[in-house]
Amino acid sequence: MKPTKIKKWISNITTALLLIVFMFMLFIVISTKASGGEPQIFGYQIKTVLSGSMEPEIKTGSIISVKPGGDMERFEVGDIITFFQEKDVLVTHRITEVINSGENVMYRTKGDNNIKEDLNPVLSENVVAVYADFTVPYLGYFIEFAKSKNGSAVLMILPGILLFSYSIFTILTTISRLEKQVKQSKDIEEPKSAS
Repeated sequence: MKPTKIKKWISNITTALLLIVFMFMLFIVISTKASGGEPQIFGYQIKTVLSGSMEPEIKTGSIISVKPGGDMERFEVGDIITFFQEKDVLVTHRITEVINSGENVMYRTKGDNNIKEDLNPVLSENVVAVYADFTVPYLGYFIEFAKSKNGSAVLMILPGILLFSYSIFTILTTISRLEKQVKQSKDIEEPKSAS
């Protein structure tokens, strides 16, 4: 393969990767803002885990996929649920006991890495979603950054700057190559005119 074809191939791959990164970041920022802070993909919400209570299964800083909706009284011992522990505090823990109390269903929960069960049982109406057995370690730090005002700005501007910089680099490289070709053609023509 010729060096110019390799360079062109690398250039095309770099451009495609930058566009994919830009589109992904744009999707994350827009879906986060549109859904009120929780990105959704095909009906699954993406949640960030900021504590180590569910390690080793779910690492600190991971993102997890959860399925919201449905009957929140359907869960069994061993299911991992996401629920409101307090007004604005979401927790993802495993159910250790299902408590039927009259018309109410409550769940006793515990983080896999915690020694004791959670202090208060969770009312089924406080359950938000069930864990969908999908996690990506450490990506949660990025998602949390994307949710912030500064993070949104950076993630919208940075890919554009990278694409613009790469375009300038490509243009300058092309101009340099054309100048070399013009110089080579002049060098070839000069000996002919001298003879």
